[in-house]
Amino acid sequence: MRTKPIGIFDSGIGGLTVVKEIMRQLPGEDIVYFGDTARVPYGTKSKETVIRFSIENILFLLKQNVKLICIACNTASSVALPVIRNHFRVPLVGVISPGAREAVYATQNKRIGVIGTSATIKSMAYEFEIKSLEPKAVVKSQACPLFVPFVEEGWLAGGIIEGVALKYLKPLKESHIDTLILGCTHYPLLKPVIKKVIGKDVVLIDSAKQVAIEIKKILTLENLLNTQHKGRQKFYVSDNPAWFKSMARKFLGQGIKEISRITV
Repeated sequence: MRTKPIGIFDSGIGGLTVVKEIMRQLPGEDIVYFGDTARVPYGTKSKETVIRFSIENILFLLKQNVKLICIACNTASSVALPVIRNHFRVPLVGVISPGAREAVYATQNKRIGVIGTSATIKSMAYEFEIKSLEPKAVVKSQACPLFVPFVEEGWLAGGIIEGVALKYLKPLKESHIDTLILGCTHYPLLKPVIKKVIGKDVVLIDSAKQVAIEIKKILTLENLLNTQHKGRQKFYVSDNPAWFKSMARKFLGQGIKEISRITV
């Protein structure tokens, strides 16, 4: 069981920020990643569709003989995970709870901001999780639908993205938040812009780091941690592997060698 890989899926390429953190914190673990690039984005899909896509993605990863599955998509974590959590034998780890816990720990004034896709914000998953941990917390949420296409086009800096960020983040800044959850795995690539707009005193919570910590904790408790060799990675996509491969370097800080296109 220890030598089995960790399975990770995302609606596209953003989940590679989670892969990067797992590679850093758990260097002995093999990883199988699936990016559903043919059906991205999930953030504009109905609840029923997101649940169906998530189940199909999990079934694919189970065929790869994984020991744990990380749902690296905030939309799938907020919409599908609560419904399907108890339907599979392998542990399922989402990105909502780890990020919410870290935000509650980090905030000083109990005013927490959340940015994410429209579906993630509409689900109020972060707000529910934060309130369960800290009932006195004030949560201000903002959908930022243009951030994902900006990242996927490689527009990570400049006047246009700063103007969009200012439009999105102004209400949060005026709410005097001291902590901001980056509720989409694409958003860590926009940290410099977000930090510039929201202010240097606001703590940015990168869910990817917290998810890797959560996975390490689960594997340690279950005696499933693999420390015997240097981890390997396999990447699968449902469309456009050449584009995925070209973008992967921006997310991982290194290129990828093995990538396959599959039909879910």
